[in-house]
Amino acid sequence: MRTPKSLVLVLIGALMLAACGKAVPGDAGRIDAELVSDLGPGDAQAVAGAVDEFGFDLFRQVATGDRNTVTSPLSVSVLLAMVLAGADGDTATRMARVLHLEQRRDVRVGGLLRALADTDDVKLSVADGLWTGVPLRDDYRDFVRRTFGATVEKADLGDAATARKIDEWASKNTGKRIDRIAGDLGLPDPQMALVLLNAVYFLGKWRTQFDQGFTRPGPFRTPGGSVTVPIMHMSEATFGYAELDGYRMLRLPYGEQGRYGMEILLPDPGTSLPGLLKRLDAAEWRAAAGALSDQEISELALPRFELRWSSPLLGPLRRMGLPTTGFTGLSAADPALTAVVHKTYIRVDEKGTEAAAVTGGAMAMSARVGGASFVVDRPFAFTVSDRRTGAILFLGAVADPRS
Repeated sequence: MRTPKSLVLVLIGALMLAACGKAVPGDAGRIDAELVSDLGPGDAQAVAGAVDEFGFDLFRQVATGDRNTVTSPLSVSVLLAMVLAGADGDTATRMARVLHLEQRRDVRVGGLLRALADTDDVKLSVADGLWTGVPLRDDYRDFVRRTFGATVEKADLGDAATARKIDEWASKNTGKRIDRIAGDLGLPDPQMALVLLNAVYFLGKWRTQFDQGFTRPGPFRTPGGSVTVPIMHMSEATFGYAELDGYRMLRLPYGEQGRYGMEILLPDPGTSLPGLLKRLDAAEWRAAAGALSDQEISELALPRFELRWSSPLLGPLRRMGLPTTGFTGLSAADPALTAVVHKTYIRVDEKGTEAAAVTGGAMAMSARVGGASFVVDRPFAFTVSDRRTGAILFLGAVADPRS
């Protein structure tokens, strides 16, 4: 189900919890350290660039600027990278092109996940799980275990108990923010061959927190008219800031190091949010982020908001060129990709940001198809990104901050 029409929010595949601290991606850090030990920072940055490119491609398919839309490019990218690892022939070539990856089994994805989790400033973890009703090829099973830290479990996907177990996994790995995904994937279904899930969890506390005593109701101009929402306020603080063509960007860092941060993209009064979103891509975002420089902000006003979003993605992915058949490299049963579902959550308040995302894929036996003022009082876009690798964890646009 989509959220109300007047907000667009796009997030990059991360799940946020309620405490900060270092976390290792995968199931108890089971990504094979030896497998990715030869990878350098440039490899992680290259894959981060691929995630960003894919994220903006997907964003343009699902977001219009006048309704709530929440995606997690990192989560969807990792989920589809696991599917890609089982593709063959032309299917592998086409999928890799959609994901902006160089090969069907790209160990650099695991290197990126380890690099993202190498921080004490925020809480960040990534989990991957597979439930299979058909025999998987040994080399495929070993690859997803070693590269993504994925758990692989034999299961009767036509059994309601398996569906409940998959829902429990989603709830556990999203801090109970997202507790159902099996039904969205069509489970239970005896024709189902394989279910893959990715979950990313992130919690960041602002380096400079808002004082709750300064939060007060204020106007926010939505596409349907002005509404009143809780607005957080801060004055005389220094942030990364840039004035671009038709919009401004401000970066709110998390933690002492500020490696992770939220970038707010606020259109100029004469520029609409849909107009900004049409031109926004990975290159535009990178140029804007690169233009940021420290500047004292005399007044910062930002809506407090909490949002949920859910949508099937197979249709948009098909429009992007993603194939749904040709996976004999995964299993001799050659299942078809029949569903991709994405569910997300985000909360932005005076302390920081909490967000959660789960992406599920289902494969079936049959081919079923400074003196500056920064007052955010109108629709805006935002990202949450990692300055070290350049990876965008969240990408979004808000037209109405009301739930």
